Amino acid sequence: MKKLTIAAALAAATMLASNPAQASEDGKLQVKLLATGVLADGKITSVNDPNGILGATDQTKLNDNVVPTLAVEYYASDNVSIETICCFTQHTVSGSAGAIDGAEIVKHVLVLPATVTLKYHFDAGAIKPYIGAGPAMFFYINEKPGALAAALTVDRIKMDNKAGVAVQAGFDMPVNDKGMGISLDAKKYWVKTAAHYYISGTEVLTTRHKVDPWVVSGGVYFRF
Repeated sequence: MKKLTIAAALAAATMLASNPAQASEDGKLQVKLLATGVLADGKITSVNDPNGILGATDQTKLNDNVVPTLAVEYYASDNVSIETICCFTQHTVSGSAGAIDGAEIVKHVLVLPATVTLKYHFDAGAIKPYIGAGPAMFFYINEKPGALAAALTVDRIKMDNKAGVAVQAGFDMPVNDKGMGISLDAKKYWVKTAAHYYISGTEVLTTRHKVDPWVVSGGVYFRF
């Protein structure tokens, strides 16, 4: 899936770059093709553990990942725009402290970080810095138990979809007068989730986590 997404992003970039005359530095619509680093947290904040599965010092983390991202932005004025992003990022959850340190707990989960931000752009000459903020909704898909969970006979894991907020800062820098440029962007999210662990349909453990990723992107844009 990741290879197909990268191939699609490269194909889109080729098509856009081959038609630069359609772009305009004063256009209302801007499309960004980005490489994005997702640097998540994953720390346990509380547990409901009636069976005593976890120890007092047990802790978890989500792994980092790099994925292609598509961002679409509409300029309501020269300084104000609305942006949304599209990407899936795949993660694992592993132990980071205590008796579960290094153990694989969730071996696969896809996250869709649906995000809309309202941005303000500053006029600083050749470089166009901006700041933004807005709501986010994290959707968790296709969770699969890892080796430790499977050893405990956990046969299903479900993570809660949760709303949060994001703030961002970055800059766009035109490279020609046809609406093409380069972009760097950083977002900080505050969002939580809960993981529910089941054995034969019975929930045996609930852990609540802060996800709170940093999301750092760089790439090219085309404005129409």
